[in-house]
Amino acid sequence: MIPTEKPSLLLVDDDATFRTVLSRALEKRGFAVTAASSVEQALPLANANPPEYAVLDLKMDGASGLVLVQKLRELDAATRIVMLTGYASIATAVEAIKLGATQYLSKPANADEIVAAFGHNASADVPLEAQPATVERLEWEHIQRVLHEHGDNISATARVLNMHRRTLQRKLAKRPSGL
Repeated sequence: MIPTEKPSLLLVDDDATFRTVLSRALEKRGFAVTAASSVEQALPLANANPPEYAVLDLKMDGASGLVLVQKLRELDAATRIVMLTGYASIATAVEAIKLGATQYLSKPANADEIVAAFGHNASADVPLEAQPATVERLEWEHIQRVLHEHGDNISATARVLNMHRRTLQRKLAKRPSGL
């Protein structure tokens, strides 16, 4: 019996513990994992050996995971990319898919969910939701987007949204249903 080569997977996340745990779990599921803590660290690894699969965190110190999606697609259009984030929003999910990500998952995502996401066909027509998003959910996503744009600075986000900082903190503490 000839040993088969494991599919290559690039894992990029700035959370060292999550990266280590997920790396081990993906190796147990048959992947040859190369891990990096930033886009800047991952680029030379990807250039040297373009991966068949990639799991990328959206928000890291330095460049965003969205930058790496573009670079990986330039290296190999067939790379299956799953974008992970703790800041789930429709806008960033759409942007990740437009840039070439296969799927977009909210953290914490486990290895089985990630492996299943590799099989997702991003180019397929996405059906409209049976129920449109609620006003509360749309407001939550807008707040998350503005918060992310201002480096998670509550005071700066409150100024941009023209609301009191304590009001913003209360809104952030309440997650709308369906999230």
